[in-house]
Amino acid sequence: MHRRAASTLSGQLYRHMKQNNFVIIAGFFATVVICFPFPIEAAGKKPSSPDASSSTDADASPAAAAAPGGKVRATPFKGIIAAVDDKAKTFTIAGKETSHSLKITDKTIITRGGQPATMKDVVSNEEVRGSYYKMPDGSMEAKIVKLGPLTEAEKAEKEARRVKREEKRASISPTASATPSVSPRT
Repeated sequence: MHRRAASTLSGQLYRHMKQNNFVIIAGFFATVVICFPFPIEAAGKKPSSPDASSSTDADASPAAAAAPGGKVRATPFKGIIAAVDDKAKTFTIAGKETSHSLKITDKTIITRGGQPATMKDVVSNEEVRGSYYKMPDGSMEAKIVKLGPLTEAEKAEKEARRVKREEKRASISPTASATPSVSPRT
């Protein structure tokens, strides 16, 4: 009888431990779900800053163009201005195959020769370069607009990048060519 009581007691103890393990595991998963919100919730939230709610361009901000879980990056552009619409605050760049219309906002930085400029300085048949944000509706919002040809400082910076790129290639090439390549003969 003593053995029967011991086996009954050990069976009860086993069931109790099994239930405790279930509670511990369930508590762990509940903690994970509560402590780590899903990215879907964050993407649906709107910024709570007073600027964003009072601005008419709040819906057109670059943050709205962000891909879920990705950073917003500006896309570079360059070309010749084909047309300017002062009322709509847009300008069109004629490309080889298509034309692109970019919108200028209050956040757009416009320069000419390294000096600040305004929308009035944007004119047809002028060289332009800069970057833009692609908006969810397909429009393009200019981030930076640089009017006119490259300045001396920009030329020097471009040349420095080119030299650095060539040095990097040169440092990689000897190690790549040091290993003999064997090609099978057919």
